Amino acid sequence: MARRGRRTHVVPGVSQQMSAFKAEVMRREGYAVDPNRPDDVKYEVAKSLGVPMEHGYNGGLTTESVGHVGGRIGGSMVRELVRMAQEQLVKEPRQ
Repeated sequence: MARRGRRTHVVPGVSQQMSAFKAEVMRREGYAVDPNRPDDVKYEVAKSLGVPMEHGYNGGLTTESVGHVGGRIGGSMVRELVRMAQEQLVKEPRQ
């Protein structure tokens, strides 16, 4: 069954920060990101991958092609989160 509606986060009120994080990560990846509309980066990613994603209805796209777009964005975010966690671990004093 297809997911409907907006994704919710485990930590309440973090949506805006996650959008800003996505925008920053994708900007570093070389994509033009409008800081006021960070979720729109998916259209630029889709274009770079040759996926014909448009604003509005995209029901004609395959799950595989849409997965490539989401994977590029999510994968970049996860890599950055892992890098940040590793950096934090290095900074913590050993006990």
